[in-house]
Amino acid sequence: MDIKGKKIAILATNGFEQSELEVPRDRLKQAGATVDVISLKPGEIKGWDMKDWGRPVKVDKTLDQVSASDYDAVVLPGGQINPDLLRVEPTALGFIKDVFEAKKVVAAVCHAPWLLVETGIAKGRKMTSYKSIKTDVANAGAKWEDSEVVVDQGVITSRNPGDLEAFSAKIIEEVAEGRHAKRSAA
Repeated sequence: MDIKGKKIAILATNGFEQSELEVPRDRLKQAGATVDVISLKPGEIKGWDMKDWGRPVKVDKTLDQVSASDYDAVVLPGGQINPDLLRVEPTALGFIKDVFEAKKVVAAVCHAPWLLVETGIAKGRKMTSYKSIKTDVANAGAKWEDSEVVVDQGVITSRNPGDLEAFSAKIIEEVAEGRHAKRSAA
């Protein structure tokens, strides 16, 4: 599918799971989207690659330079460190919530559903996540399921790096089809 002309934000900070940022970024670009890596500060952010620090990734824009209206979707990579740091940042949570409230695609993988818990987006939605945060997601009111990708009205979640191809394909499909625009009021 072609998503030429669409703009996607990847919101991350230090400690993102390397593959969970790079695979969706690369697949979205291959499908024709413009992809910006958004973070708290300019420069570079450093990934976590399985058991140690990974490669740095260039930050394209900082949160204070963007708004939800600039993008068709936001992708939230996991890893344990990245979403834990972002979930205490009001500007990050505000951006995610603004994208959601604008009825645009919100996609979270691995531990990133913590951000959907923190923003209240998880409540009442079908979701998945990394198994260690299943209880957090369920306690936030989500209907957790063990599937490689779960979609609930434009909110896309996946479990781990093994799900990244399906996760990326679903983001492309949802953005291309405009299904997120059919989301009912939360």
